[in-house]
Amino acid sequence: MRKNLIFLFALVFVSAHGKDDAGPGYRMDVSRGYTLPIVDLDGQADRQLIIDREKGQYLGHPNTVMLEDQKTIFIAYPKGHGRGALILKQSLDAGRTWSARLPTPENWISSKEVPTLHRVVDARGKKRIIMFSGLYPCRMALSEDDGASWSGIEPIGDWGGIVCMGDLIGLKKAGHYMAMFHDDGRFFKGKGRPNGVFKVFTVFSEDGGVTWGEPSEIISRRDVHLCEPGFIRSPDGKTIAVLLRENARRRNSFVIFSHDEAKTWTAPRELPGALTGDRHQLMYTPDGRILASFRDRTHESPTRGDWVGWVGAWEDLVEGREGQYRIRFKDNHKGADCAYPTLEKLSDGSFLNITYGHWEAGESPYILQVRFTIEELDAMARKLRKQ
Repeated sequence: MRKNLIFLFALVFVSAHGKDDAGPGYRMDVSRGYTLPIVDLDGQADRQLIIDREKGQYLGHPNTVMLEDQKTIFIAYPKGHGRGALILKQSLDAGRTWSARLPTPENWISSKEVPTLHRVVDARGKKRIIMFSGLYPCRMALSEDDGASWSGIEPIGDWGGIVCMGDLIGLKKAGHYMAMFHDDGRFFKGKGRPNGVFKVFTVFSEDGGVTWGEPSEIISRRDVHLCEPGFIRSPDGKTIAVLLRENARRRNSFVIFSHDEAKTWTAPRELPGALTGDRHQLMYTPDGRILASFRDRTHESPTRGDWVGWVGAWEDLVEGREGQYRIRFKDNHKGADCAYPTLEKLSDGSFLNITYGHWEAGESPYILQVRFTIEELDAMARKLRKQ
């Protein structure tokens, strides 16, 4: 019954247009809600697995990296809200089981931010895993042996930022990578205060992620607070799209594009309500559509504040269309404090979606995974449309 009500509510959340003083990137036809059906996985316990939980302890903001065997996955997350001692666990069977907490270098206890894990390969083919920890200064840990051992978290420059790095993508030249982060004046040089201007920066590595250059500012906005980038390439590989959180909560999320390997970027453009959220993670389905996982911050949504997803096409991002359907992965029981998700596509075509949240009312947040295939989601979406 609740699924049907969510679907009906979604159908009536139509556009509420913006104000006359809208700045660059504002579209008068953009919707603050959406008309898409919502596939609801909240009650499907058979898809869910608790990765870590500790009575009375906040566990949040996880990130993962999967190795080439499509079975070995590392997950890291802080013991606290966005900061605190970093916890590391490992799965050797594509997330079906997880290890106990693994030993970590001593100074991982000093992390001030959420960790982000990435697989990187240099021009000679040497593979590494890197993990970033932000604020000032931005620091990085490195594993040269596929996670068997790790360095401490060490500064990569005399600068910092929030959620450093928000996302990372390999460029076409071997060993070259681009990452993004944001700052609001507090942490870039470590001695600032919030100034009401959110800046988004790019930073590049030419040696497989071992060292990083100086950040370059690509967006500076006061009217909207753009941050926490999520990357995906076009199907032909020629264009990079970046979805951005709007932290002032005045507008929807935004998107920018680069057609020249991150040298230049289009002006930020507001997205439909269906894609408005925080910390987008995007991945292609086996049939070439896009699956996104994020925290729902759509202005008009029956799942606002929950862990949600979106299925659509690359063309939907380019043309500003709603997409095909939304997903609720899990109902969050405390405001919008959930869902800095991490998404992995497994060798059988299924997806492993992981994040934290207040999954039980009155309890501390914990780390949960949900497993599914796009075919299962499609079947549930078709059934909703027939109702």
